[in-house]
Amino acid sequence: MKSKYRNIFLWFGIVAVIVMVLTMDISYEDLLQNLSRAGYYLPLVLVLWFFIYAVNTLSWYVIVRSGGPMNGLSFAKMYKYTVSGFALNYVTPVGLMGGEPYRIMELTPYVGVERATSSVILYVMMHISSHFLFWISAVLIYVVFYPVTVEMGILMGCILVFCLAMAALFVKGYKHGMAVALMHIGSHIPLVRNKVKHFTEKYASKLENIDSQISLLHKQKKSTFYGALLSEYSARMISCVEIWLILNVLTTDVSFVNSILIYAFSTLMANLLFFMPMQLGGREGGFALAVDGLSMAGAYGVFAALITRIREMVWIVIGLAIMKIGNKKDSDDREKQG
Repeated sequence: MKSKYRNIFLWFGIVAVIVMVLTMDISYEDLLQNLSRAGYYLPLVLVLWFFIYAVNTLSWYVIVRSGGPMNGLSFAKMYKYTVSGFALNYVTPVGLMGGEPYRIMELTPYVGVERATSSVILYVMMHISSHFLFWISAVLIYVVFYPVTVEMGILMGCILVFCLAMAALFVKGYKHGMAVALMHIGSHIPLVRNKVKHFTEKYASKLENIDSQISLLHKQKKSTFYGALLSEYSARMISCVEIWLILNVLTTDVSFVNSILIYAFSTLMANLLFFMPMQLGGREGGFALAVDGLSMAGAYGVFAALITRIREMVWIVIGLAIMKIGNKKDSDDREKQG
C-alpha cells in the first residue's frame, strides 16, 4: 500500500480515538478507580486478546494460503493487518468500512487485487457467520441450563429464527459468491447508485472472478473452509474468558456458562447497533440486559462493559501504531522478490 493511503487510515483512526476519549461518559476519577479495582485482571485480558487475534489471523491465513502462493506474505504480517484492520473497524461508523479496504490494499502487492478482495470478503463472511453460530449455541445453552419462561421462550425463538435465516443467506453466499450481489444491492442505494453501476460495468469480469474464488473454497476445499470457520468460532468462545476474568474481580460466583451467555447477548445487542463507532451504547445496554436476565447485579454489567471498552481502546491504539511499523522492510522484500 502507498504510504499516503496508509497515513489516511492512520489519521482517521487517531482523530476517531481522540473524539471517543473526549466524549466518554465517565469521569477520570471513576475511570482510575475502576482500573485500580481491575488490578492484574486487566493485563490478563489484554494478553488474552493477543491470542484471540492470533486465532482470527489463522482463519484469514488459511483462506489466503488456499488460493495460491503467498509471495512473502507471512503470518506475522497478516497478524499486523488483522489487528490494524479490527482497530479501524472499531472506530468506523457502520463497521467494516475502514478495516476491510485497508486489508485489501495491504494484501494486494502480495497476491493481487482480486485474490486480496476475495480473501477479505470471505474472511468477513466467516467472521460474521461465526457470530450466528455462537448466538445459536448461546440459545441452546440457555435452554439447557436455565428455566425458560414464556417471555424468554419467545425471545430465544426470535433470536434462533433470525440467526438461522442469516446463516442460510451466508450459505448461499459461500456457494455463489457475494461480490456481484453486494454491487447489485449498492446499485439501488440513492446517491451512490450511478457510481456503483459504472464500477460494476467496468469491472464485471473481475467481480465474477472474485465470486468464483469465494465459491471455490466452499466447493472444492471444504477442509480449509470448515477449518477457517472453526477458528473463528473458537475465537468467539475464547472471548468469553474475558467476561469470566472481569467478573471474577467482583465475585467468584460466576460460571463459564454465565460468561458465554453474557458475552453472546451483549455482542448481539451491540451488533444490532452496528452503525455506531465502537458500537457505543449497544454493548453497555447488552451487558446490562444480559446480567439482569441471569439475575446478577447490574453493577457487574456496568463494570464488565467499562473494562471491555478500556481493552478495546488499548488494542485500537496498538493497531493504529503498528500500521507504520515494518512497511519499508516489506517494500524492500517485495522489490528483491521482483
